[in-house]
Amino acid sequence: MRYRLLSALVLSAVTRLAEGAPAAASYDYIVVGSGPGGGPLAAELARAGYSTLLLEAGGDEGDNPTYADIQNFNEAANDEATRWDFWVKHSDDPARELKFEHTTWDTGDGTFYVGLDPPEGAKHLGIQYPRAAVLGGCAMHNAAVCALPADDDWNIIVNKTGDTSWSADNMRKYLKKIERNEYLAAGNPDRGYDGWLATTVGDASWAQNSSLPALKILKTLASLTGQDPNDVANLVNSDLLENVPNVDEKQSFYNMATHSDSKGKRNSPNNYIRATLADPANYPLTVQLHTLVTRVLFDNSTKPRAIGVEVITGPSLYRADPKHDREASDLPPTTQIFAKREIIISGGAFNSPQLLKLSGIGPAAELAKFNIPLIKDLPGVGENLGDNYEGSLLAIGQSEYPVESGLITLLFRTPNAPDNRRNIYTWCGAFSFEGFWPGFPTWHGPTQYTCAMVHMQPKSQAGTVLLRSSDPRDTPDINFNFFKRNGDQDLSELVEAGKLLRKAIASASDTFVGPFEEKHPCKGPLGTEGCGDEVEKEYYKTQAYSHHATSTCAIGGEKEEMAVVDSKFRVYGVEGLRVVDASVFPVVPGAFPSCPTMMISVKAAEDIIEEAKKTPVV
Repeated sequence: MRYRLLSALVLSAVTRLAEGAPAAASYDYIVVGSGPGGGPLAAELARAGYSTLLLEAGGDEGDNPTYADIQNFNEAANDEATRWDFWVKHSDDPARELKFEHTTWDTGDGTFYVGLDPPEGAKHLGIQYPRAAVLGGCAMHNAAVCALPADDDWNIIVNKTGDTSWSADNMRKYLKKIERNEYLAAGNPDRGYDGWLATTVGDASWAQNSSLPALKILKTLASLTGQDPNDVANLVNSDLLENVPNVDEKQSFYNMATHSDSKGKRNSPNNYIRATLADPANYPLTVQLHTLVTRVLFDNSTKPRAIGVEVITGPSLYRADPKHDREASDLPPTTQIFAKREIIISGGAFNSPQLLKLSGIGPAAELAKFNIPLIKDLPGVGENLGDNYEGSLLAIGQSEYPVESGLITLLFRTPNAPDNRRNIYTWCGAFSFEGFWPGFPTWHGPTQYTCAMVHMQPKSQAGTVLLRSSDPRDTPDINFNFFKRNGDQDLSELVEAGKLLRKAIASASDTFVGPFEEKHPCKGPLGTEGCGDEVEKEYYKTQAYSHHATSTCAIGGEKEEMAVVDSKFRVYGVEGLRVVDASVFPVVPGAFPSCPTMMISVKAAEDIIEEAKKTPVV
């Protein structure tokens, strides 16, 4: 399949944000990256009275309907206006990599080829992993699912560092602080109603219509997961963000919560940043767009202390940007900007470790390879890359009738999970979702029906983010090393999840929408038996995909060799430098990291402000 390189159709509507040199030479804080980690943090610091410069490599698309209207999330992730293409690997095995059905190639004529039979002369790119270079970061192009990690995902930080502020019980207060709930009656003590992040749910009234074939799927899923099939109309309205005892062991339907409002408008750090800039209080926040940070500057007179950043300015400077000028070889002129207090890196799981390494912080041998002066040997930088495994069971109805259905959201535990926690988040409906590639998703016709799933608690976090060069415009070499550790266990859990979902879809085969043809993981008439565990394991091993990269600058104890930051987000071995984004999670935080990352962003602001009150400016 060939896909046209998309063109940017809508330019930024907010031109008042700075796109050149900053208005001041020095700030209290410089925050690098405006996504779920950096955006709320910069706004919080400014609202506390600290002069803060927020640097963003992209522009602002907050008024662009492609991003503002949540229903357009597929278009947003494909849009060249903000898209950064990272071409990643899932393993070190070239033959295995070429089995990935959505492997992408550059044809050389301005198009991509996606598939297993590229045209002669096409250049192999790899597996697309799109990120968003835009004010608000990847929270501007995702599906905006707002979910929480398992309690153990928070508590692991307590166990590693002894910092009880990371306990699951305490972390709920940050959800309450940021949330503006638009779907629950006021007064729930665990939820927020006056924060900056709107949350809402969809209409689940379809589950009251007993004539819909999808209701049979819903009731079968209820039976298979220990729920009452006769109560599904109520169960599908369960609150995804509920706070009940042993919630992580509860198999339940939910109404998928999203960080959007009741009018279908996306809510993200973009909204909070813009509200802070527009506030009559005139908070000291400066936002500088189209600015790529090339390195952090240090004062090395005693213990290394971060004092500023070096930047280049202009659109599409990073080579992940499909609009980047491939003919530009020389690095544009650099500018230095200084901070009186701290530098905070919030570039995400790929760019934060890259920037640390370019600045001299990382594995000493890797930095020496590129003649980067060593500031601090931290072997964990760029290691421990983790992600959820994602896959789907896709069936095509062989009748002329589509499977009329609302969205079914279910969290459940496969029988072979190693502990009592639910390990699969699935959503089923009349859509197609098979991963990410230029031009995704594929439309399989009006009778398509999919159960997509996210595998939680992956056992293998063995991925790496390595430098390709010392040029800050180059993308890093990213290898997720899927299934490298305890792979058979993870694969077995995916297979068991697929078996349950297959039985549910097959239950509708005797209705007017059936029979179904299974497209994957098995091929052929949809039954209840599948095509065999080993065949299905091989499918997931070669075709699993992901979009929730984390953990490359992981929080850990002071004596942990691979720890990068402490429980207050401070980079070990230097002063005045923190990392605040999804890269700090020691493990992948549940099924969707967007809301958890916004939560730790405001936690970091709380930690930084508390420390600033006690510490005079150096």
